[in-house]
Amino acid sequence: MTKAELIDVMAADVGISKAAAAKALGCFMTAVTKELKKSGKLVLVGFGTFSVAKRKAREGRNPQTGKTIKIPAKKVVKFKAGKALADKVK
Repeated sequence: MTKAELIDVMAADVGISKAAAAKALGCFMTAVTKELKKSGKLVLVGFGTFSVAKRKAREGRNPQTGKTIKIPAKKVVKFKAGKALADKVK
């Protein structure tokens, strides 16, 4: 599903315009981003937990040349599904 398709579904389910649904989705995405930058964790009970994890620097290989390269350390976003979401997906 693409962002546009998600906006269409949100608009149809709630009975609002696509512009309002797009604005709501954008606001949600901004709020999640700000909270992850600020505290590193966002819990949506019944849905899941977004968190920021640090990935260590490591060595990798260029698949075309086989040459060893250094991959720098960075922060990554992780998502762990909550029990209610995991049960619905099963």
